[in-house]
Amino acid sequence: MATSDFDTVADRLYAGEPADFVAERTAAARAAKEAGDVELARRIRALRKPTAAAAYVNRLARDGSAPLSELASLGDKLRDAHEQLDGSRLRELAHQRAELVQRIVRDATGLSDSVEREVEETLEAIVADADVARLALAGRLTSKARQDADRWLSLPTNPAPAKKTRQSEKDRKAEEEARVRALERRQAVRARAEAERNLQRAERTAEQADDRVTELRERLAEAEQRAARAAGELAKAQKTFEEADDAVQRS
Repeated sequence: MATSDFDTVADRLYAGEPADFVAERTAAARAAKEAGDVELARRIRALRKPTAAAAYVNRLARDGSAPLSELASLGDKLRDAHEQLDGSRLRELAHQRAELVQRIVRDATGLSDSVEREVEETLEAIVADADVARLALAGRLTSKARQDADRWLSLPTNPAPAKKTRQSEKDRKAEEEARVRALERRQAVRARAEAERNLQRAERTAEQADDRVTELRERLAEAEQRAARAAGELAKAQKTFEEADDAVQRS
């Protein structure tokens, strides 16, 4: 199987409309199978339908969006600034990131509020995760991506030696409240992640069911065509028999 064949099909599918994705993927997989390339057909069937947010970001990449490329480049700069423990540079780059994300979101039209939020989360993830950035720039995102884009700013850039101090009751209470809030946030993040995994599983199940329905409809159509041909042949044979029988009766 030629990788270029797969890339060509994948690029065409992800460049199209999400509503047409399943039907076009099924047709492409069938064509590959009929051509004798079973492995290519398998890889095509494994391609996932993009969500509305992912499809929007994919279109930005395929349209050569300069701000999207800048976001990916900004992620590299942020990682470098963190390695250098350059706090002022981190804050400067974080400000640039926020401006770029908002510029792209402002230019988005025709998106619902929920899709717009998913687009914003995905743009933040492009900055935070180099793998997400590569996938986005290739125009092959399938679902929204989420990363903590402020993780660099939450890490110490100028660590100071620890000093033993006598804590007041107020300080201890504040620390305990902070620990409780942190625990609640971690639990909320885990719950959200689990809900997202469940949603993705449900989406995959729905896609597989949709594929199965499409396949069964195609088989039914083929069976109906065969039945129609058989009925035609039966009628023709019946007519031939009747004509032959009439000839025998007249002789």
